[in-house]
Amino acid sequence: MSSTVPPITELLDGAQQSAVHLEMRDVYAVPKESSQFQRWLETGERPNDPDSDYWREWTSAVRRTVTRGVIVRRARIVSEPVTDYIRYEHAGTPVNLAAGEQVRWLPRRRASDIALPGNDFWLFDGQLVRFGFFSGDGALVGHTLDEDPATVKLCASAFEAVWERAVPHEQYETH
Repeated sequence: MSSTVPPITELLDGAQQSAVHLEMRDVYAVPKESSQFQRWLETGERPNDPDSDYWREWTSAVRRTVTRGVIVRRARIVSEPVTDYIRYEHAGTPVNLAAGEQVRWLPRRRASDIALPGNDFWLFDGQLVRFGFFSGDGALVGHTLDEDPATVKLCASAFEAVWERAVPHEQYETH
């Protein structure tokens, strides 16, 4: 399913106007994060240096993208009270902001009347959707690309509706 889907950094590098990301899960089981997540659970400490080895690949890609004038936005729909993983994501979001992303949070109860696609996605330049597929426990199982106009329209509409209601990161509290 993912073999022909380019890495997200390549898609960001190709974006001309916008890259928007909608996250709708309360837990992600990202192997790269597992030891950092466990450390955060134990100590409350999270690496937040945008130039660290841990973050550099991501922050470099976002910085290259926003430097070209592309707007990068991320919205997260979350259940409340939030999971430990969402609190962990929230603690790391200052890095996303430092790289140039705009990030907002929407409590799931405020999303009930929004038509949402069934999976998380990135939408590039309002033309190309990159869906991410996850197992029930949050492990990434693959990606697909979709340029169908109806799918693009659904994703664009869903993202904008979420973005309009969502709370900017600086104002959202996880406890």
